Amino acid sequence: MPREFDVPLFYRSPVISVVKKARRLTDPRKRDLSPAVLDFGPVRFKIARHFGFCYGVENAIEIAYRALSENPGVRIFLLSEMIHNPHVNADLQQRGVQFLCETSGKQLIPFDELTPADIVIVPAFGTTLEVEAELSRRGIEPYAYNTTCPFVEKVWKKSQEIGRADYTVVVHGKRYHEETRATFSHSKAEAPVVVVLNLEEAKKLAKVIRGESSREFFFDYFADRYSPGFEPDRDLKRIGVVNQTTMLATETQAIADLLRSAMIDRYGEEHIDAHFADTKDTLCYATKENQDATLALIDDGGDLALVVGGYNSSNTSHLVELCERKLPTYFVCDADEMRSPTSIRHLDIHTKTVRETVDWLPINPPRSRLVDIVLTAGASCPDALLDEVMRKVLSWFSETRSMDAVLAPYRQSTN
Repeated sequence: MPREFDVPLFYRSPVISVVKKARRLTDPRKRDLSPAVLDFGPVRFKIARHFGFCYGVENAIEIAYRALSENPGVRIFLLSEMIHNPHVNADLQQRGVQFLCETSGKQLIPFDELTPADIVIVPAFGTTLEVEAELSRRGIEPYAYNTTCPFVEKVWKKSQEIGRADYTVVVHGKRYHEETRATFSHSKAEAPVVVVLNLEEAKKLAKVIRGESSREFFFDYFADRYSPGFEPDRDLKRIGVVNQTTMLATETQAIADLLRSAMIDRYGEEHIDAHFADTKDTLCYATKENQDATLALIDDGGDLALVVGGYNSSNTSHLVELCERKLPTYFVCDADEMRSPTSIRHLDIHTKTVRETVDWLPINPPRSRLVDIVLTAGASCPDALLDEVMRKVLSWFSETRSMDAVLAPYRQSTN
């Protein structure tokens, strides 16, 4: 049985929770990636097999709310956003939690204002060894309430393990994302480290490995993305690839395959084990499940896709990226962004700006067909927000089937 977390009820959903429970019971081995379908008559929602709160997020939420309940009257701080969802973070702030830093790392409250009586919660992304030391110097135990995702910690442990075996760590991630900053810090304690953002950057690194590009090129192209004292002629002879757990798993694998091929080109396949470490066990299962389920979801087809999540959520943006390849896709943080059937505000992941699109919803299709809406959400998105999105859309259609009638088959599966 999977662990059940104590997550506040207001994050739960009377609709989505029924669907999720039915899918777990009817497909316990998670082999069926086909979407769940909620058919309301004129509009039908196709819902991804996997989405929403993952193990690491539920673990973080449980710990943060426990810290509040166990310490009435005590000042409680989060290093930065606990997860990338504005609703969760706003609720914690309303309960008195203060943020020490922005997600970029910019200080909001100086560490010098902290006292040993304060509690500081480490976010799900983890934190750097340098920040841990800053807190410890002020008499604060940084892991008294540690919400770091276990899969992030697994990446740290693997990085340190291969570093002690004299491998360099290549991190597939966004250099200044909180998680990658933390992984960079923990990894460089044991190994040289370099960060690549995508497959294009990995191709540049592969040229350095093969000897096709110079060390000067490396220092120029990867400026600010390698650890102090990095020497490409020495440190790119033995490598292992790990990732920021929210990146596209398929891209991480493609990067690993590319760099492994570069090592074979340079040193020969018979010597590959001496030059390339096996790190496949570090990929986050939840990220991969959500991405695989999204691929199956869009393959099933639809008129448009709604992806719900925080606008600074990396894992959500990758789901949007997948959906955009086949469908008109709208990335919304909540139902309020859906102003009307003719106006929706949504994040453009390419420009990082919120834009408005008109006539986004085919509200009056021919009577012979219904509107199919593909629906999924990021790993830090509460299920309750998907309920609100569905109800908002349904309010614009007439003569829809009742929620009880639509959910009846799923409720029967749970009895």
